[in-house]
Amino acid sequence: MPSLAPRAGAVALWATVAALALGASASAQDYEWPRLLVIGTPGTSSGSFASTNGWAPILQKETGAVVRVVPEDNEPMRYRRLTDRKDIAISSVSAAEMRFQIQGIGGYAAAPPAAQRMLWHHNDTPWGYVVAGDSEVQSLEDLKKGGVRVTEGMFSPPMSLTVTKALPAFLGISEAEAAEKITFVPASSYAENCRSVVEGKSDVAYCAPISSVLSEMEGAPGSIRWLPMPLDDKEGWDGYLAHRPMLVPSKITMGVKTAHGIDGVTSNFIYAVPADADAEFVYNIVKWLDESYDAYKDTHPLAARMSLELTRGYLDRSPLPVHEGTVRYLREIGQWTEADDAWNQAAIEKMDAWISARKAAMAEAQEQGVRPDFQDEAFLAIIEKHTEGLEGFRSRL
Repeated sequence: MPSLAPRAGAVALWATVAALALGASASAQDYEWPRLLVIGTPGTSSGSFASTNGWAPILQKETGAVVRVVPEDNEPMRYRRLTDRKDIAISSVSAAEMRFQIQGIGGYAAAPPAAQRMLWHHNDTPWGYVVAGDSEVQSLEDLKKGGVRVTEGMFSPPMSLTVTKALPAFLGISEAEAAEKITFVPASSYAENCRSVVEGKSDVAYCAPISSVLSEMEGAPGSIRWLPMPLDDKEGWDGYLAHRPMLVPSKITMGVKTAHGIDGVTSNFIYAVPADADAEFVYNIVKWLDESYDAYKDTHPLAARMSLELTRGYLDRSPLPVHEGTVRYLREIGQWTEADDAWNQAAIEKMDAWISARKAAMAEAQEQGVRPDFQDEAFLAIIEKHTEGLEGFRSRL
């Protein structure tokens, strides 16, 4: 009689595999989603707000969680709502903005330091300098002639620094020269920032051609034009990226038609969570974002930028630490390596060093009776003392 042992062993093996598979499936299905999930984005005229509203209703329908997308145009306020008030669970934020938040640059100097992690790639947003269609300004070089107004987005420290420091560096002029030649016009919101050039309040504004407000501006009488940032201007780009090291020079291919083919920059937006966000929640939402991609990718052009392929590609140059829940999922599907572990651990340690140093500076300022204020020289001196020598975040190009 032939032996039944091999067959019995095979049956046992297949039973074990089936049980594990069913267990994994049940585990995924049994995850209890939060009753309410609040996602913070830039204002209603932004592509981030529109694209998040593309996939959020689908997540709600498929999981039963009540998903709310909350527009918060003030970047420091959205940061506080994520890390301090914790009334939003996920924030759509540019990688450049997160650099400012972590290192306490500009208006973030006095903000409570808090570690964050990348959850998933949101979009790769193109940016450039826009003028009214009938503007006398024909190129960025014209700004050096003087008598020109440039809008300064006061709602975002990186937006402010871009026009007051990075732009003059691109033009090869000092900040003092820029102050003489350029009048910086303050704007309190992104929409106000961009509309300023068609409303006659300013001559040049730094905007993203994918946002709805630009479609509105392009369709208005007179339309708009874009001022190229020549990609072969190495000296100009060296100066620009010294102030905005998270950006990537690129040709604009998305957004309003007037911007297509114009040399500009790409700024990656990510979905961020606090470092202590629940790992099971993060694991399950990134799993959903990947597996349900086909269900939401056509809801908005920027939703199509949330694929696993683009997320994985961004990780190859991102300097920002990734949440453990995301790492777990990517490792499960073979999209995370030991090399990723190495750079991610280094990124975590770098972020922790910045947070620890800034917390120590805050404590010293309190002991000395120095009010935390990003315009207070005494406070900034304390910050500089504690953060001196720390390496800043920049794209791993």
